[in-house]
This record gives sequence, structure tokens and C-alpha cells, in this order.
Amino acid sequence: MKRPVSVPPVGTGTNAFTCSMQVENFDKTAAVILANGGVVALPKFAIPGRCWQGYFLDPDNNTFGIFQVDAEVK
Repeated sequence: MKRPVSVPPVGTGTNAFTCSMQVENFDKTAAVILANGGVVALPKFAIPGRCWQGYFLDPDNNTFGIFQVDAEVK
């Protein structure tokens, strides 16, 4: 039986493994990504008690994430 292909809606990220990298400052790193041709795939969001997370597309349309650890995030 063939499984149907599931495509995530725009603004929800991806339905595959996506590499995410820890950064010291989410906002500064996001600015560098955008200045170098990246685009936001899923805007910065809080994972309560853990971190700030967001996803981007590089100029070749590869999806990747960055996160800033912040135990106080709500």
C-alpha cells in the first residue's frame, strides 16, 4: 500500500528531520542569516522552559533551525 505524501502547510516548517544549531543570540544570528540571503521559514517561537526556536531557508532552499537556550522563556 502506498502512503500518501504529506506536505506541511506554509508557515509550519517541515515534516522531516531538520538540523537546528544552538546560538548565543537568536536575534543577532537571524539578522546575519537574513542579510546573507536566507528567509524565515517559521518565525521565532518559545519552547517554554527551554529555548527560543526558529527555522530558515538558505539560498538553496535548505531548511535549518537555530535556537537560543533560555530556561526562563514562557
